[in-house]
Amino acid sequence: MEKPQPDIHRILHALGDATRRAIVERLSERPYSVTGLATPLEITVTAVGQHLQVLEESGLVQTEKVGRVRTCRLDAAGFQALEGWIRDLRPAWEQKLDRLGELLEEE
Repeated sequence: MEKPQPDIHRILHALGDATRRAIVERLSERPYSVTGLATPLEITVTAVGQHLQVLEESGLVQTEKVGRVRTCRLDAAGFQALEGWIRDLRPAWEQKLDRLGELLEEE
């Protein structure tokens, strides 16, 4: 069964939290266990698990449990959705900034 397309609102909500951003930054280095993520952040494994649930639901992180160890890694789907959203908005913002530049040159 194919995974649903990530929702940009969930992605932005997930990245709106500093701890979740720190987890994403750490996972950009390599996959980590939940305990490996919790130690440098100085938060409980339970708290990391709650943050990971939000990140996983947004499509930014995948987790896999093998035995007693849950390994976490980044999921490209969420980042591709975020990149597409930014790419779609970019022309409109560039046009507005170009117009602002023209107005400033006139004065």
